[in-house]
Amino acid sequence: MAYQQSFDVHSRGRGSIEITAEVARIVRAAGMPIGLANIFVQHTSCSVVLTENADPSVRRDLETLAARWAPDGDAAYHHDSEGDDDMAAHGRNILAGSSVSVPVGSGTMLLGTWQGIYLWEHRTLAHRRRVVVTVVG
Repeated sequence: MAYQQSFDVHSRGRGSIEITAEVARIVRAAGMPIGLANIFVQHTSCSVVLTENADPSVRRDLETLAARWAPDGDAAYHHDSEGDDDMAAHGRNILAGSSVSVPVGSGTMLLGTWQGIYLWEHRTLAHRRRVVVTVVG
């Protein structure tokens, strides 16, 4: 049995947006007592990540790390048709990923105490992003 629903996230530019509550709503709507929820973003310049939700400095520090991994405007990049952050955003997506999977038990996600699901926007300008949640049980 499977259930699938999508939703849009409007980013304000680079940074993270918690989507845990919306994903949890979809998982509950699926009505599956045991299974797996896959959360996938349909874009190549943002990511879906599972990280700490208690201390916002964790997500700020992740931005610092990402700037080191894939800096904007590197002269070695060939792909820059949409600006200095273009290739860096694609690189950050490859490193952070486009999806996460979370186990489902008793009809809810089995997240740890300090875990949250986030859309991580890698572009500097605002974008509308589509997230697909698939629950298999």
